[in-house]
Amino acid sequence: MKLGLAIRELHRSEGGLAKDLVKLAERHAVEHEVHYVALDLARWSRDHVRALASAGRAYDVQLSEEAPSSFGPMAALRTTVAELSGRRPEPGVLLLADLRRLHREVAGVSLDWELLAQGAQAVKDTDLLDVASRCHPQTLRQLKWTNAMLKVLSPQVLAS
Repeated sequence: MKLGLAIRELHRSEGGLAKDLVKLAERHAVEHEVHYVALDLARWSRDHVRALASAGRAYDVQLSEEAPSSFGPMAALRTTVAELSGRRPEPGVLLLADLRRLHREVAGVSLDWELLAQGAQAVKDTDLLDVASRCHPQTLRQLKWTNAMLKVLSPQVLAS
């Protein structure tokens, strides 16, 4: 059975997503909506990492309960650069690029949740299916947020 591999990969992807959401929040600290929502969405991904670590035990997969942290020496630098650059046009282009990359990353995580749910259904693992059913809707909300932010910001940034 390869569900352990799927759990491991999704755990890695969710951990990376949590880290990237925090980086986005730090890098674009002057964009308050982006900053605070990204931090909230990162919390969801950290919760997903914990849920996957717990679910992995049933498949003899040992995973960390904690997502990798993006805090460190670069975190303060990213925040300072964001504050110094303010609302010049260049940060807008950078924000669009960051949101595009993040949107593609979240889409991949969403697909991984779909695959895991299908696998759980195939082997009739109701506990794993419950985890996927609880976590995947939050990932879909993360995807909707990145899409909405791209739609809202792109006209302002690209037409200026």
